[in-house]
Amino acid sequence: MTNKTNLSPWAWIPTLYFAEGIPYFLVNNISVVMFTKMGVPNGQMALFTSLLYLPWVIKPLWSPFIDIIKTKRWWIIAMQILMAAAMILLTLSIPHPDVATIKSGETPISLFYISLLLFIITAFASATHDIAADGFYMLALTQSKQSAFIGIRSVFYRLSNVFCNSAIVFVAGWFESHGEDIPTSWQYTMLITALLFSGLAVWHTFFIPKPTSDHSSIGNEKPSAKKIMYEFGRTFVSYFKKPGVWLAIIFMLLYRLPEAFLLKMVAPFLLGAPEQGGMGLSQETYGLVYGLIGVLFLLLGGVLGGLFASRVGLKKSIWWMAASMTLPCLSFVYLGIFMPTNIWAIAVAIAIEQFGYGFGFTAYMLYMMYFSEGELKTSHYAICTAFMAASMMIPGMFAGYLQELLGYTDFFWMVIACCAATLIITYFVDRRIDPEYGRK
Repeated sequence: MTNKTNLSPWAWIPTLYFAEGIPYFLVNNISVVMFTKMGVPNGQMALFTSLLYLPWVIKPLWSPFIDIIKTKRWWIIAMQILMAAAMILLTLSIPHPDVATIKSGETPISLFYISLLLFIITAFASATHDIAADGFYMLALTQSKQSAFIGIRSVFYRLSNVFCNSAIVFVAGWFESHGEDIPTSWQYTMLITALLFSGLAVWHTFFIPKPTSDHSSIGNEKPSAKKIMYEFGRTFVSYFKKPGVWLAIIFMLLYRLPEAFLLKMVAPFLLGAPEQGGMGLSQETYGLVYGLIGVLFLLLGGVLGGLFASRVGLKKSIWWMAASMTLPCLSFVYLGIFMPTNIWAIAVAIAIEQFGYGFGFTAYMLYMMYFSEGELKTSHYAICTAFMAASMMIPGMFAGYLQELLGYTDFFWMVIACCAATLIITYFVDRRIDPEYGRK
C-alpha cells in the first residue's frame, strides 16, 4: 500500500493545482464563451457570469471552518467529488435553443437557470477547495519545498487555464464544424471535461499524502459551537486590525479595474458577428488565438514577473508591473478601431495585452501574500482573495450593459480611462511596502 505520509510532491502537486484551476476557469471563463455562443445578450451574460464570482468573494465567511472541521485533505477530496458530480449534471442540463434564436442574439438567460445553479454549486465547491488546497500546501511541505514547488504549482494552475480557454473551446468548435449544433457541441465538450475531472478526483483519493500536521485547529477538542465562533471571530478581528488594512482593501479592489471590465467583453468581441461590432472569429480560431497564444503569453508574463520581483523585491517592481497592467489594454483599442482580419495581427495584439496582464498581476499576488503574513495567514490570505474576486465581480456585472451603451471601441477607451485608478492606488501603496520583501 502507498505510504501516504511520504509521497513525493510530484505525485500530487501538479495534478492538485491543475484540478484547482479547471472549475475556476470553467465557471468564470468558459461560461462566458458558452453563453455568448448560445446568443445570450452581452448585458445579461456579463451580469450573471459575474455573479458566479460571488463564492470567491464571500469565502472568508466559511474559511475558518476549513481549519476547524475535519482535515484539509478531507475537504480537498470531498469538494472534488462534489464538483465532478455537478459537472456531469451540467452536461445533462444544457438547453437547446433553436438556431434562429441563437443567431438573433436574444436567447433569454432564463433558459439556463438549471445550468447556472450547477455553475453556482461548482463555484462554492471550488472556492472551498481553493482554501483547503492552499492551506494543505503549506502544511504538507517544508518551507524549502514550498519555495521549490511554488513555480510548479503556478505552472500547472496556468496549464488548466490553457486547457479550459484553448482545448475546451477548440473541441466545442471542432464538434460544431463537424456538423453538430452549438448546444450539442457544448454538451459533448462538457462531458469530456467532467470525465477528466472525475479521473483527477479518483487519483487524489489515493495519491494525496496524510501529513501529521493536517488536523483541526482545535486539536482533539470537540468542535463546540462556542469554540468555532470564537476562532471565526478571531480570524476577522485580527485581519481588520492589521496596519493599513483599508488602504490594502482599496488596492485589492482597484488595481485590476481595467482588466475587470475588459475580461468580460473579450469573448463577445472576438466571437461576435461583424455586423454587431465583433471580430467574427470562429470558435476554433478563438481557442487558438486567445485560449492558447494569449494564455501562453499570460504564463510567460507571470514567470518573468516572478523572476523580476524575486530579484528586486516587490517595492521596486510594483511600478513596472502597474504600468504593464494598464498600457497593454491599448491593444483592444487598436483591434476595435482597425478591425484587422489578419490572424497574426490579432494574435500579436492579444499576446501583448496578456503578457502585460501576466507580468502586472505578479505584484498583486505578492502584495496579498505580503499583507497576509502572520499567525492566521491561511485564513487572512483567503480574505484577500475574496477582495480579489470582488474586484472582478463588481465591474464585470456592469461591463456588458456599458458595452451595449457605448459600443466596443468607446468601451475599450473607457477601460483605458480606468487605468488611472490602478496608478493612483499604486502610488499610495508603494509608500508602505517593506523594501526587502520578496527579494532573494
